[in-house]
Amino acid sequence: MAVGYSCLPSAKPEDSLVGIVFNKKDQEIISQQQQVIDALHKCFGSKPTISVSIDGVKALTEDRTEVVFYLLERLQTGLTRRIPPAEICTYLEQPNIKAQISTLGVLSVAPKTVPSKEQIQNYLDNPPAGLEPIVWKQAKLDNPDPEKLIPTPLIGFQELSRRTKCQEYETKQHQKRLEIISDDIAELNRNHTTTVAKIAEHKRKLLELQHRVLKVLVHQEITRKMGYAIQADEEQLRIKLEAIQAELSAPTQFKGHLKELTSQIRMQNYQTSVFEGERYCMDEVSKEEIKEQLLSQQEGISLLINIIKEDMADLKTIEEIINEETARRR
Repeated sequence: MAVGYSCLPSAKPEDSLVGIVFNKKDQEIISQQQQVIDALHKCFGSKPTISVSIDGVKALTEDRTEVVFYLLERLQTGLTRRIPPAEICTYLEQPNIKAQISTLGVLSVAPKTVPSKEQIQNYLDNPPAGLEPIVWKQAKLDNPDPEKLIPTPLIGFQELSRRTKCQEYETKQHQKRLEIISDDIAELNRNHTTTVAKIAEHKRKLLELQHRVLKVLVHQEITRKMGYAIQADEEQLRIKLEAIQAELSAPTQFKGHLKELTSQIRMQNYQTSVFEGERYCMDEVSKEEIKEQLLSQQEGISLLINIIKEDMADLKTIEEIINEETARRR
C-alpha cells in the first residue's frame, strides 16, 4: 500500500457543489451538456421547482470526465436556495436512483465542498485500515502543501496505475495549454511587429503633416504681415538668425567640416568611377570573332589528332611486315 496526495476541494459550503464522474470524454460531455442536464433533472423527479445548473466540466483522464453541478430550488415565497450537497449525495446513493444514473455512465458522486478543520484533523489522526501508523505519520510530514493537499492511501496496483494515468493525462493537458500559450505569444509578437511598423508609418506621416502645416502657417503669416514694417521682436529674431548663420559659415566651424566631408566624398566617388572604368569589357562583335577563332583552332587540333592516329596505324603495319620478312630469312 502506498500513499499519495489529493487536492482539497476549494468550494465553499454555501456553493453546494457536487461532483459526478462519467466514463465519457470531456468533449462528448460538453457537446451533450443539455442532455446531461435533462437526464439529471429526470433523476431528481423532474420537479418544476428544481433546476440543475452545471458549474464546470473537467477531464480526469482520456475516458473519464467530472461534471460539477448544483441544484437550485424555488421556494413558495419566491426565493431560491441551493440544496446542500449532502442531501444530493444521499439521494443519488439510493439503490434505485444509483441504478438509474449508472445507465448514464456515472461512476461516482461526491460533494465538492471543503471539509471543516475538525473533519480534516479527525481524518489525519486516524490512519486508514491496513496502513502502518508510522507510514501515515511520515506521509503527513512529507505533505508539500498541507493547506491544499491531503494524504490519501493508494490500495492495490489498479489504484496506483489510475493515479499514474491521471498524472500523465494532466501533464499532457499542461503541455497542450503551454502550446496554446506559445501560439498566443507568437501571434502577439506578430501583432506587435505589425503595430510597431504602423506606428513608424504614422510618425512619418505626422512629420510630413507638421511640415505642411508649418509651410501653411509661414505662408499665412507672410500674407498677413505684407505691407507692415518689421517689428521689434522680428528684428531681434533676424539678429539671432544672422548670428547663427555667421557661426555656421565660420571656416573653423561646421562649414569647414562640411566642405572637408564633401571633398572626401567626391574623391571617393572619383576613385570608384576610375576603378570601374579600368574594367575590361568586349562588344558582341569581338566575342563572336574570338569564338570563331577558338572553334577553328579546335577543328585543327582534331584533324591533327586524326592524322597522328593514321600515321601510327601505318607504322604498326610496316613494323609487322618487317618482322615477317626477318622471320622468313631466318
